[in-house]
Amino acid sequence: MTDVHAKGLSSGSVGMWGSVTLGVSSVAPAYTLTATLGIVVTAVGLKMPAIFLAGFVPMFLTAYAYRELNRAVPDCGTSFTWATKAFGPYTGWLCGWGAVLATVIVLSNLAGVAVTFFYLFLARLTGVESLADLAKDKAINIVTCIAFIAVATYIAYRGITTTQRVQNVLVVFQMLVLALFVIVAITRSVGSSDPLGIPFEWSWLNPFSDLTLSAFVAGLVGSIFAFWGWDTCLTVNEESTDADRTPGRAALATVLTILATYLLVAIAAMMYAGIGTTGLGLGNEESSDNVFGALAEPVLGHWPSLLLFLAVLASSAASLQTTFLPPARTLLAMGEYKAIPSRFAQVHPRFLIPSYATLVCGVGTAAFYAVMTLLSEKVLSDTILALGIMICFYYGLTAFSCVWYFRNELFASAFNVVFKFLFPLVGGLMLAAVFVISLIDSYDPANGSGAEIGGIGLVFLLGLGLLLLGAVLMVVWRLRAPAFFTGETLRRDTPALIVPE
Repeated sequence: MTDVHAKGLSSGSVGMWGSVTLGVSSVAPAYTLTATLGIVVTAVGLKMPAIFLAGFVPMFLTAYAYRELNRAVPDCGTSFTWATKAFGPYTGWLCGWGAVLATVIVLSNLAGVAVTFFYLFLARLTGVESLADLAKDKAINIVTCIAFIAVATYIAYRGITTTQRVQNVLVVFQMLVLALFVIVAITRSVGSSDPLGIPFEWSWLNPFSDLTLSAFVAGLVGSIFAFWGWDTCLTVNEESTDADRTPGRAALATVLTILATYLLVAIAAMMYAGIGTTGLGLGNEESSDNVFGALAEPVLGHWPSLLLFLAVLASSAASLQTTFLPPARTLLAMGEYKAIPSRFAQVHPRFLIPSYATLVCGVGTAAFYAVMTLLSEKVLSDTILALGIMICFYYGLTAFSCVWYFRNELFASAFNVVFKFLFPLVGGLMLAAVFVISLIDSYDPANGSGAEIGGIGLVFLLGLGLLLLGAVLMVVWRLRAPAFFTGETLRRDTPALIVPE
């Protein structure tokens, strides 16, 4: 084994539609919107649509870095493999660690939202409102969450084909329900005398006015989190048809689809409920981490509101299942190239999936959620902010990897200047700036939920502390098994000059 190679996964199993479906499912628009609308409104008010646009820009630019790297090196390790090829084993290892951490964090968040909406749905369906309060009981919450994680792990373990079949139904359902919400909310807000609602203004889409830098960055972290997950399209590249093209195209299509969805839902919610801090207002702290829980029945009515509850439950459950794909495949690649124990490189002989890595992700997610639930009363908001830091770290490194990996051919053509140099560089710089500012702000517990350990914000400890833990583990593994770090299993290199047609 001297360089990138196939890992024994189910090749040719994922087409363009399947890849986009997996990408949209991982982003989980219904789940993401209910978890972030309130957080973003609290930070930026009427500028929420503008912040979604601003968050889209680095994601869109970075998607081109992923596309070009995937064309040159289609490997399921994605960020880990590409950062290693560009900057060497130490940077690559930390990039892979950041990618796995981000996914474990979001998996715990997804499971938490699934639990909340599961009991909300049961309460509305049966008319027993006290059922909704079961999600607030920490013991019941943790046990239910672990059950959801176990089911998602089982489906992911059954193979990529089973995953696609489940996702086709769940993704289409949630997108149709979100479209229904947008239509009804806008229709009811137009001509309404309700003092909460506000008429649409084009200024909502302008991020360059009426925002302080700290407010802009705080909102941008939530927005970047909202777009996270599209790179799942790339992590199944070894299982895709036309592996050097389909994943990159699917990633771009996913990002554009999600942007349109977020803008429409954000505008509709603001027009109907406004941004006030009382009642249905999106700035109300009591409902800021579960906006659809408050708006579903007022907008859609009693029985139709069950569709929105089901959509969020389906969205979080679907994403919970597909989000197992990236970390398992990153760990598979790291195990295959001896960056971590070789046991992670095990591929199931029947289901053709990273068997051991998938199980480890499930156990790690359950443990992380249990600990976070016991430490923080606002576990969802804290994990979202910590996740934003992780995303900026490994997406930014991947963007810079594209520029450095192709450094000898950046100016060989106009195509290369735009898609291998300018887009990745600007995207990487934007993510790096948000990473640094977010870390500085999160040191103060007041910039998160208020949860702290030794006077230091829990968000800061999660964001930087877990990255430093990775550095320690990397050194330990370097001393124990140096093959990867000496370039024996995966080389740092630069491709030959290629001028595209």
